[in-house]
Amino acid sequence: MAKDNLKVSLDALVPREAFEVQGQQGQNIARMTISIRDLEESYFFYPFLRKPDFQRETNEWDAQKICEFIESFLDGDLIPAVILWRSSSSYYFVIDGSHRLSSLIAWINNDYGDGKISKKLYNGDIDEQKTADQEVRKLINEKIGYYKDYQFLTQHQGQVNPKILERARNLGALAIQLQWVEGNSSKAEASFFKINQKAAPIGETEMRLLQARKKPNGVAARAIMRSGNGHKYWSEFSQEKQDEIEKLA
Repeated sequence: MAKDNLKVSLDALVPREAFEVQGQQGQNIARMTISIRDLEESYFFYPFLRKPDFQRETNEWDAQKICEFIESFLDGDLIPAVILWRSSSSYYFVIDGSHRLSSLIAWINNDYGDGKISKKLYNGDIDEQKTADQEVRKLINEKIGYYKDYQFLTQHQGQVNPKILERARNLGALAIQLQWVEGNSSKAEASFFKINQKAAPIGETEMRLLQARKKPNGVAARAIMRSGNGHKYWSEFSQEKQDEIEKLA
């Protein structure tokens, strides 16, 4: 078990983005699954994956839950579909399933809050995340193994235990089921709040922060909570003001 059930910060793995134009229409999508390779940092799908700027942080799962989910995926267990909305700028916004997607992205790209992707978002200031990162990395190594090891197995199939080899074979056929929100950005935002209030209700304080994300008190609270790092909710200000906000926070 993870020590004291430390929560793992996967928030950096799917960047935030604002819906550019209120009411903009989403584009029709025929694709109903994404493969494991689509979530590699250098592949075509992952770089266009986004979280809406109003979505809460992806930091509610501990090492055990992350490991169990990845195991379920590798073993071909049924997992809920991820719900996306595509903007007219061709970003794929995660409406539901951020922890599921981020857990797989973390495993594939070897980043559980202390890797290259996370360090880039937080300007290297990830000291608070190191303990949880080390705990989940240890558990993953013991129970699953690293993604790069599975890639190695495709060329060296006789050098590992049968369970790992079976999971490696599964990766070629497994896919994440997708559902798409149809309609404009207002419909996508309404869908997000409706889904999340039913599954894991957002607390009163967090709801106020989300609704005030463009207002001075909301921007200030976000900046202070993250010591001026992470997603720049204050990015619409001038560079001088941004620097001042980050310094004060």
